[in-house]
Amino acid sequence: MVLAVALAMLGMAVAAWDAIRLQQQAARRSPAVQAQVMALLDLAARGRAWTAEERVSQVNGFFNRRVDWREDTEVWGRVDYWASPMEMFEKGAGDCEDIAMGKYFTLLGMGLPPTSLRMVYVKANHEGRVQAHMVLAWYPRPEAEPMILDNLNPELLPASQRRDLQPVFSFNAEGLWQGVGAQGAGNPLARLGVWRDALQRSRDEGF
Repeated sequence: MVLAVALAMLGMAVAAWDAIRLQQQAARRSPAVQAQVMALLDLAARGRAWTAEERVSQVNGFFNRRVDWREDTEVWGRVDYWASPMEMFEKGAGDCEDIAMGKYFTLLGMGLPPTSLRMVYVKANHEGRVQAHMVLAWYPRPEAEPMILDNLNPELLPASQRRDLQPVFSFNAEGLWQGVGAQGAGNPLARLGVWRDALQRSRDEGF
């Protein structure tokens, strides 16, 4: 009941989300998931008074603080699994793809244009070795340099200051690009099956 009332009060803040479905799906899961969803809705409500950059910064910090970074093999017993936000909240942990997607769906729910957000697959130089990694890029304007939301480096920085990251390709629900530029590389839902499946599960949850 508390969650239902909160969702009704916050309906304007989560216009991009399906509030009823969020309520139903959270209620079927653990108290930990319900608490995380309530915190997310509270963040969205407070975010109505923030600038776009403040929303991006707060969402980046929210997920970096609340979700422990762990490999899929440890969390799911699988080499590669892209978890939906509620699946990630249920485990209390996720890898870089899961965390980046959580930020993506949250910022969409807080009113940022879909075209301003891209998940970016990168090669990251971290702790002396190069590894595959995923971050979220936010474009303040279509022609602007993107800001990088990352769980390895929690500071919100422009892409040019993240010399430890080498972009390979980027994508969202609407497109797939080479690097972080404007050159398209096909339909992301057709070429990235793991993204298509994760997107569907997340939408089923109400995100």
